[in-house]
Amino acid sequence: MSTAPATTTEEATQPDAPASPPRRWAPLRPLILRLHFYAGLLIAPFLLVAAATGFLYAGAFQAEKLVYAHEMYVPVGDAKLPISEQVAAARKAHPEGTVSAIRPSPADDESTRVMLSGVKGVDAEHTMAVFVDPYTAEVRGALEQYGSTGALPLRTWIDEFHRDLHLGETGRYYSELAASWLWVIAAGGLVLWFSRRRALRKVRGTSGRRRTLGLHGTVGVWAAIGFFFLSATGLTWSAYAGANIDELRTSLGQATPSISATAGGEHGGHGGAAGTGGSGEHGVGLDKVLASARDEGLSDPVEIVPPADDSSAYVVRQVQRSWPTKGDSVAIDPAGGEVVDVLRFAEYPVLAKLTRWGIDLHTGVLFGLVNQIVLMALTLSLILLIVWGYRMWWQRGRGSAFGRPIPRGAWQQVPPQILVPLVAVVAVVGYFVPLLGISLAAFVVVDVVLGEVAHRRAKREPAEVN
Repeated sequence: MSTAPATTTEEATQPDAPASPPRRWAPLRPLILRLHFYAGLLIAPFLLVAAATGFLYAGAFQAEKLVYAHEMYVPVGDAKLPISEQVAAARKAHPEGTVSAIRPSPADDESTRVMLSGVKGVDAEHTMAVFVDPYTAEVRGALEQYGSTGALPLRTWIDEFHRDLHLGETGRYYSELAASWLWVIAAGGLVLWFSRRRALRKVRGTSGRRRTLGLHGTVGVWAAIGFFFLSATGLTWSAYAGANIDELRTSLGQATPSISATAGGEHGGHGGAAGTGGSGEHGVGLDKVLASARDEGLSDPVEIVPPADDSSAYVVRQVQRSWPTKGDSVAIDPAGGEVVDVLRFAEYPVLAKLTRWGIDLHTGVLFGLVNQIVLMALTLSLILLIVWGYRMWWQRGRGSAFGRPIPRGAWQQVPPQILVPLVAVVAVVGYFVPLLGISLAAFVVVDVVLGEVAHRRAKREPAEVN
């Protein structure tokens, strides 16, 4: 919910202050209020960047279709050529690098993509995608591509900006920090909002700080579930919390399975990459491999990955991330075209499926345009909440300066029977979400030091006056 510092601006300082909050909130409310204030104050800038870049990324899917329409789309013809001819045309136009994957035209009006790795000038983690008209084998262009969703340069740039600010691994700390705190600030905002008297939650008929607080709280409540989701799914592939989540899933037997790409039986070691010149053609060839995958029920869109070496098999996998998800994979022996392994998405463990769907929903591909619009609305609401939060803080200072921070000592009002379990829970959560734990510990240390400095200064002042 509220990501900005300003829900801290409790109406208790106003003439129309609310009645005492319900008893169940009373012990924790001052502590939550102070945490919400400082977390919002210090984390809001990170959240603002994440929200703004997330808004751009959600819109990048549609922008990509416009910017790269020539490469991505083709006039519909009578019959598609064999995939081997399309790859041959791509290699004739672009002999550099080696074929790392092929995505046959998934729809009548879409081009085939031939992905090349090891191309000079292309990022090592990216590939060069050569776009081929499946009806005429005309090469319509080549663009750098990244990730399993096939992001082209525009979306790739925005994606990396959102993920790490183009600062590499170091930059990923910002997005993990934002995701780590988003759910905490949202949960605190919910508690603060619902512990207020109903009459003081309204927006209509109010003005000034009361109106800003009403807008901040109302929008935050409606968007809170979305914030919890964005935070949880964002952490699943973060650097530190993501590693802990993967370890936990593995220990529970819920890791994402992978298909065996070893060529099986007596054919192992035959029909490999030797002598292929990086063309993608191995043993029985692409046409036979694709036909075998179709026989196993793998409908479009699919991706063909050539064998990595002489002992490896082709891997053909479905790459439809939209609903309903198509995620089946087959491994095919390049010597005879036999299927040597099959992995069905239906066989994935529950947590593996939920992780897949959660990431796809977070990135805006699970439900297409509707998904992207909802994400844009969520990120826009987060931006508004941050702006309203800082505005409330300013209004608390009567519009001439930022208001005073929430007083220290809130934790002393929490009974031990609540405080001790709460500290234990925070410690466990901080262990699994390290950037949350480390930053929270840093907040506490700084707060204690500043409190001690203020206390000693206060003790010196009377002596100096005397």
